[in-house]
Amino acid sequence: MLDRLQAQAPDALLALIKMHAQDPREDKIDLGVGVYRTNEGATPVFRSIKKAEQKLIDEQDSKSYLGPEGDTGFTAALMPYIFGEDATMGGRIEGMQTPGGTGAVRLAVALAKAAGVTRVHMGVPSWPNHAQILADVGVETVPFTHAKSDGTADLEAVLAAIHGAGPNDAVLLHGCCHNPTGVDYTLDQWEAIAAAFAETGVLPLLDIAYHGLGQGLDEDVAGIRKVLAAVPEALIAYSCDKNFGLYRDRVGAFYMMAKEASQLPAIVSNANALARANWSMPPDHGGAAVRNVLRDPAMTKEWLEELDDMRARMRRVRARLAAADNEAPGLNLAALGDQNGLFAMLPLDKDQIARLREDHGIYMAGSGRINVAGLHAGNTEKFIAALADVTKG
Repeated sequence: MLDRLQAQAPDALLALIKMHAQDPREDKIDLGVGVYRTNEGATPVFRSIKKAEQKLIDEQDSKSYLGPEGDTGFTAALMPYIFGEDATMGGRIEGMQTPGGTGAVRLAVALAKAAGVTRVHMGVPSWPNHAQILADVGVETVPFTHAKSDGTADLEAVLAAIHGAGPNDAVLLHGCCHNPTGVDYTLDQWEAIAAAFAETGVLPLLDIAYHGLGQGLDEDVAGIRKVLAAVPEALIAYSCDKNFGLYRDRVGAFYMMAKEASQLPAIVSNANALARANWSMPPDHGGAAVRNVLRDPAMTKEWLEELDDMRARMRRVRARLAAADNEAPGLNLAALGDQNGLFAMLPLDKDQIARLREDHGIYMAGSGRINVAGLHAGNTEKFIAALADVTKG
């Protein structure tokens, strides 16, 4: 049977990682892999997480199954940071643990399909796995333009998608720090988006993968809070992989908001059944570590300081790139200063991207997406000079 399978195209990012590793140049720059990096190029374990893990070693008395909902203490501890003071919206929100934000997105789409959703409107470009998950679950993807050429969000396109959606449609939006563009909606734009959802009754699917890496913990979710305050129901995917540095531990959460609190048990039972069929039960360790961090005031304070340092470093890189706008004509580097998160898109063609790699040892995705955290004080000037070289004339 297995000889019927056709070989799939290799992952372009994995190929980029291999090419970078094989490049002998000492001043090479990796802007492809989507993880946070320090000035020294490291992706360290958070100090707060180290302490939380030590507490697990000292105090955890069992590794027995938790059930498909995972660590409910973990999902409850996160909720005030995502949803605000009334974290349950009057008992209308409940969460469960998932294998990373990817598992949360998968569960959100699967639950939406079980509820009757057949099409999902999605701004493009988007995180590549969004489209793959939608296709694998078996719902149609309807694209709309996310960002305009000036580096700002295309509000008209998302409003047209919401107003043009049918009764069995949902709309998928990034909560903050858009991947891959870095282009987020302003608060005024979120107000308009929330009003459109409220007017049409279309189901929002909200993916929050980079919370705290943009403008701040409250600022980064102010928009989705406006949506949730305006609509009767929503599905929310959340990742701790980036803002707690827990990439390989796959720490995610999935939240369901119902019109009435009395409807939640039926919704949650369906989500549990879908989770049971997909991964049975989520990995516990990373979620337990996050729970420990958020329940201990000293650890929480240290985590917030570490997150502040990450965000400030990326904002400094963005500010330097924005200041170099006139050094690489046509790239609109100035817009990067107003964008958020790990990623940005540069309008480079394939030949320019190849020249950056071959002539300058700079590795980025073929789409022009860069991970700004791959830049620091020691290599940003080289990167700007290389951009000027490949765009001159």
